Amino acid sequence: MRGKFITLEGIDGAGKSSHTTFIADCIQAQGVEVVTTREPGGTALGETLRTLLLNEKMHPDTEALLMFASRREQLADIIEPALAAGKWIICDRFTDSTYAYQCGGRGLSAGRTAILEQWVHGHLQPDLTFLFDAPVAIARERLDKNTAAPDKFEREQNDFFAHVRAAYLQRAAEFPVRIKVINSARPIADIRAELAQLLECG
Repeated sequence: MRGKFITLEGIDGAGKSSHTTFIADCIQAQGVEVVTTREPGGTALGETLRTLLLNEKMHPDTEALLMFASRREQLADIIEPALAAGKWIICDRFTDSTYAYQCGGRGLSAGRTAILEQWVHGHLQPDLTFLFDAPVAIARERLDKNTAAPDKFEREQNDFFAHVRAAYLQRAAEFPVRIKVINSARPIADIRAELAQLLECG
């Protein structure tokens, strides 16, 4: 039986990555093998591309193309084989991020992005997406408290993140069955209680 494909989305500072382990543990408690990965990255080549994407200035078209290049490698090497083996995949970001960051934030054409999406994974979409949503002011406050050196996306201004957030919420409105919006401005315990309920493992 094919495994399930779950993706986690949200603007930087929304707190999505902090719930990856909880979600994986929740699913594994049901006797399912789980593979966790991230985008861009996941594979050796993908991690090399991640370093470039998070640190180097580049044309928005180049940024989108490299995102999809990393995604294609990850699909071939990790996601598709795991799903075929009946494992569940939890991926920190996927193509919704491209629509949010490169289209919403950078102004790239959604139509051109859709062509890339169809080419790279027209045969496969996530089964479920958790969109961790928080006001930009709260996300920014969390980012500013982070002691790690910020990458080029984290250094963007608030208006950039406002556009990214709006694009995410538009995607959620377009795909309400797949994308579940999680209010991540709440206490972690409340967020995880909702996640457990949605995953039917609480």
